[in-house]
Amino acid sequence: MSGSTPINDGTGAPHGDAELPRATGPLTGEPAPREGEEFPPTRSGVFLKELLRGSAVTTFLAIVLAMIVGGILIAVTNKDVQAASSYFFARPGDTLVAIWQAVYNGYEALFRGAVFNARGADFAAQIRPLTNSLGFATPLIAAGLGVALAFRAGLFNIGARGQMLVGAIFAGLFAFNLDLPMWLHLPLTLLAGIVGGALWGGLVGLLKAKTGAHEVILTIMLNYVAFYLLLWMTRTPGLLQAPGTNQPQTRPTPASAQFPDLLGPLFPQLDWGFVVVLAATVFVWWLIERSSLGLRLRAVGENPRAARAAGMSVDRLYIYAMLFAGGLAGLAAMNQVQGTVTTGFGATIDAGIGFDAITVALLGRSRAWGTLAAGILFGALKAGSFSMQAQGIPVDIVLVVQSLIVLFIAAPPLLRAVFFLPKTDAEKAAKARAKAAKKAVAA
Repeated sequence: MSGSTPINDGTGAPHGDAELPRATGPLTGEPAPREGEEFPPTRSGVFLKELLRGSAVTTFLAIVLAMIVGGILIAVTNKDVQAASSYFFARPGDTLVAIWQAVYNGYEALFRGAVFNARGADFAAQIRPLTNSLGFATPLIAAGLGVALAFRAGLFNIGARGQMLVGAIFAGLFAFNLDLPMWLHLPLTLLAGIVGGALWGGLVGLLKAKTGAHEVILTIMLNYVAFYLLLWMTRTPGLLQAPGTNQPQTRPTPASAQFPDLLGPLFPQLDWGFVVVLAATVFVWWLIERSSLGLRLRAVGENPRAARAAGMSVDRLYIYAMLFAGGLAGLAAMNQVQGTVTTGFGATIDAGIGFDAITVALLGRSRAWGTLAAGILFGALKAGSFSMQAQGIPVDIVLVVQSLIVLFIAAPPLLRAVFFLPKTDAEKAAKARAKAAKKAVAA
């Protein structure tokens, strides 16, 4: 007899390269299962079930499903597909070929504009799309970290836009007029923006702690306050308006305050701001997952009453959380002011990043490294959307894909139903309670 035979050590667990079905009967000492009974699941079965229930698989499948729906939209809006579908029953192959070409060309353009352009003349041109994606992702990651940190503390921070705008105001007021060497001017401008965003976010935490006002209402209102404050300051000579013009725009960012290119002038979208954001990601991970302050923030996020009963100052922790969140949003603003928009900024310097950061944080499951990955994904979608638009594909389809990703992640039961994934214990318990209640009513 060749091969190894699994040996039972008396505990019922076989040893060997594979788990064999458990033997039953009078000769084995293992009773056969009664009718309606099942053997306990094997270790490999439990592992597979937990893997399919995990957030990583759910996130991946949400992206896949969103891409499938996006492909359907690309096909529906394609003119060749519409023309071929008019005689579908006569020659259905033409319609199927047109659908394949439309979807393939669309996603090939997305990949070519976001990751790698095989048509580039040289290696620098081929990898430039990847650096563009990282450049677009940089402010999204920073603002997303701020939203995610607040989420972990139980705060729904939708005020990243206002915090970005106030961060830009602080940089323009306190750093643009200085004549300093780069080694001093650049970090000083960066610090001014972070402090401005932190103070604006801390104001929300303070008002919530002292008055009990809800952070959603506070951040929405303060977004408008920050927007109109910056708009007024860019229209007022002597404040932020550029000299010699009546346009609502600041003077250009001083050259000594701009982030240098990370990989040289061939890759203008990627600067040292990306490295700063990577450092911020490490800091947020350490703060939330490894520090004692992070433990208290997570405790408040899970159950503020229990945290207060344990002797934690919940009000103070709310202020700390919003200070950090606002500072990270200010960092996102500085990536705009010191990297992307250096010709002068106006009241739209946030470019929608403050609200996109909410989706990035949700996709990243409010974890530092998840937010980093989600920001890169959204940056890639944004960079690739320009190539898709050149193919005649509406750029709005990319926005639809982004929205669908968040929608599917926010509805795990829908994903599990579509892909026939195992239900969680909580869903099984809820179904059992509903079934029992139905039987009780019927009785």
